[in-house]
Amino acid sequence: MTSGHKTVAVFLTLICGLVLTIVGFSTRWPVWAWPAAALVLIVATVLAVRLTVRRQDPFASRYLQEPDRPLPPLERRELRITGVALPSQLDDYDFLLSATVRWCPLAVPAGSPPVNQSGLAVEAVLARAGRVTDVRHPSRSSLVEHELNGALATMEEDGAGRVQAMAMNITLTLAEEDSVRLSKLAAVRKDEAVWEHERKYEQSRRAYLGEDVLRNTGSAVVWWLHRNEDRVDKAVKDLGLLAQLTSAANDVDVSERLRHLVPRPLPPQDMERDLAGAGPAGSPAGEPSAEEPVAHALVEFLRVAGLSPQDATSTYVADLLTRAFEHLDGDQSEQIRRVFGEPSSSYDDHDDYDGAHPEAADAPEPARPSGSHRMNGAGPGTVPPPDSTVPF
Repeated sequence: MTSGHKTVAVFLTLICGLVLTIVGFSTRWPVWAWPAAALVLIVATVLAVRLTVRRQDPFASRYLQEPDRPLPPLERRELRITGVALPSQLDDYDFLLSATVRWCPLAVPAGSPPVNQSGLAVEAVLARAGRVTDVRHPSRSSLVEHELNGALATMEEDGAGRVQAMAMNITLTLAEEDSVRLSKLAAVRKDEAVWEHERKYEQSRRAYLGEDVLRNTGSAVVWWLHRNEDRVDKAVKDLGLLAQLTSAANDVDVSERLRHLVPRPLPPQDMERDLAGAGPAGSPAGEPSAEEPVAHALVEFLRVAGLSPQDATSTYVADLLTRAFEHLDGDQSEQIRRVFGEPSSSYDDHDDYDGAHPEAADAPEPARPSGSHRMNGAGPGTVPPPDSTVPF
């Protein structure tokens, strides 16, 4: 019992004695009660002192083997690893693992050789992590990181049976260069997929037009009527164009029964002249202006006859009229010449027409009218105008 305990016991005894004295005088205890109260006070004091006495160690320090040795320090069985490369689903693209490895040793038979427990623990953790990352794409490093945190969170025994190991605070990253390369490859794959879809879409449209719509003229007309149900008259007028389009799409000639609906193509010499732009103020050939009534009337006449201004027959007729109008009105012949070009070189002022028109080349020459010259530019078989209109 220390001195402090003794002082406390004395003070408690005095205080309890004073309390009992005050209570006894105020309540007027009988005489026999005072000795009883004093006895209770003494017994309580003795019990309090006995309870506060420190119990002695049953074994003396001399009986202990090492009585003064301190407790051994706690061994921390963990190791931090950083930047360890782990395989991924793609060759040459590795994950970089950083983690804290913890382990605890296992009981081994007597005589077992000593081992590096930290090495065994790290090897076991890396083997478990490699089995997870080996089948994961390197672009999913953040997802695989959370997966590893769950897969390595349990203590498991290593292959040698010497330690149990786990990992915590796992960080899984990818090299910056590999991340850039994967981003570029992903962008290329996306663009290639878009291009492939566009190519297939274009092939589908071409197959639809070539194998269905333009398979023949009939299918083209049905398709056109479906798209323009209220333009039947337009479809009838464009039968020739549809026949040409169908034949071009199938690389065949226009059907014989539809060939009369196809406009005649321009001869090469007339096409070149049209591109050169014969006509006043750059107007195209065969399209006279309002200031050329004679040429305009001639063009309309040829169109009514079923001939275009660029047709060879139209050129032949224009040459004849140009020669004829030179003796009547030079301005009228000039109008025709500006629209249809210069007269053919096969005409001569004193000779017959020698075959500019293909149908007149083999025709027999008729008898010339007597008593006068022939009209300039008149071909074989042409009847000259009356004398009252053409001076000779």
